Amino acid sequence: MNRVIRRLAIGLLLCYVVLFVQLNVLQVGKRDSLRADVRNNRESVRTFDAPRGPIVTADGVVVAQTVEIPVESRGDYQFQREYPTKDLFANVSGYHTYAYGSTQLEHLYGDVLRGDTPKQQVLAVGQTFSGEDQTGSVVMTLRSDLQALAKQSLQGREGSVVVLDVRTGAVLAMYSNPTYDPNTVAVHDVDAAGEALTALDETPGKPLLANAYQERYMPGSTFKVLTTATALSDGVVSGASSWPDESAWVPPNTNNPIQNYGKKVCGGDLAEVFRRSCNIPFAWMAVDVGPQRLVDGVRSWGLESEVPIDLPGAASSTFGGDAKSFEDSLALLAIHGFGQGGVQMVPVHMAMVAAAVANDGKMMKPYVVDKTVAHNGTVLTQTSPEVWRTPIAKPVADLLTQLMVGVVNEGTAKCCMKLARGVQAAAKTGTAQLNSDGEEQRSHAWITAFAPAKAPRVAVAVMLKGVNAAISAGTGGTLAGPVAKTLLDKALLVVPK
Repeated sequence: MNRVIRRLAIGLLLCYVVLFVQLNVLQVGKRDSLRADVRNNRESVRTFDAPRGPIVTADGVVVAQTVEIPVESRGDYQFQREYPTKDLFANVSGYHTYAYGSTQLEHLYGDVLRGDTPKQQVLAVGQTFSGEDQTGSVVMTLRSDLQALAKQSLQGREGSVVVLDVRTGAVLAMYSNPTYDPNTVAVHDVDAAGEALTALDETPGKPLLANAYQERYMPGSTFKVLTTATALSDGVVSGASSWPDESAWVPPNTNNPIQNYGKKVCGGDLAEVFRRSCNIPFAWMAVDVGPQRLVDGVRSWGLESEVPIDLPGAASSTFGGDAKSFEDSLALLAIHGFGQGGVQMVPVHMAMVAAAVANDGKMMKPYVVDKTVAHNGTVLTQTSPEVWRTPIAKPVADLLTQLMVGVVNEGTAKCCMKLARGVQAAAKTGTAQLNSDGEEQRSHAWITAFAPAKAPRVAVAVMLKGVNAAISAGTGGTLAGPVAKTLLDKALLVVPK
């Protein structure tokens, strides 16, 4: 009997050893491969279905948050990501989903929001089993009041609005229409989320694309700021330069004349042609500067380089060719000199151009995240302003400021850029003609501006897409100007001196 018991005991012991070894193989040896197995969704569900900290505006409005689902309504998940401001910040916050991943800040700062950064893990030592919240938050530079005003000012028209602090590069507002409501995507129903994304992807105007920094458009006469800056910096023109009054000019290498907007007769000194936005003097200017110097000059402003914003997928502005491509086509260079042809500018980059003029020639890196914060209030990261480029010297910036003030006081923005409380603004308008001769008029309406002209604090760029007759029949001053004025008036009240 004892022998039977001993054999049974030995057998059970061997079974225990085998079980122990197998458990260790599975839990330790094969842990990583099992977690990575596509058939195992427990890890991803556990990571997704967990508390996640908020994304908050500079003025304290919650843009994204996680809420606990009531027990009676709970299915497979305990938590739901919500976006209380709906479409207002979608192109900055992005969305967070189980099946389709995360975008924008939800993607870039997922570790902070979950509480997974090394610093947060250290801060959480001793709290792991206490049930205390370990998540973090992201505090943006954008303000909800300015963002809401940007949306309201577009009045449902397709386009983009960007507002910057010229001294730091902080993005105070950045809104594009069309956009979308992240709540329609961040649902737990995978099929419903997929259908929402498919519908958005098929919607004209690219609502899933953050057009203010992920798309580029022909800038029209707003680009004359860069052409003028290059010509001044290279000594090709000065404040005393002048051009004849004419309605057409034939550049080299072609028989086709260049005309001013509306085929008007236009000319005079630099201040006159800048405020009236004559095309011919800037075409002439581009040819006089020459291919190499003009290409080098506009690239010093960051063209052909990705806009250095702290968000994914930024586009790059482009001059539409290198020096060699213009050597045998000076007529094309002339057209590019006033922002037509292959020139394309990203809206946030155009705001950066105005901000650089306002900031004595220093172009700051734009950023949308002010800081990240642990749940206990400890600041994890803080963004420090950084100069990206210095395309012009202060004397050139000062002269450009005078020219842009002339646009507001006596030029193409006179109709709509008189700011409240007597504040002087500086601006450049643009009407980018998209149609060829003989075709129906189609054009984008632009303005880029800053204020106050002395001791500037805020810059703005407004671009209205030429997708309908109402936009195409207008100009940058009459259509984009009122939007810029509204935002500058408000921004100067809320942005510290």
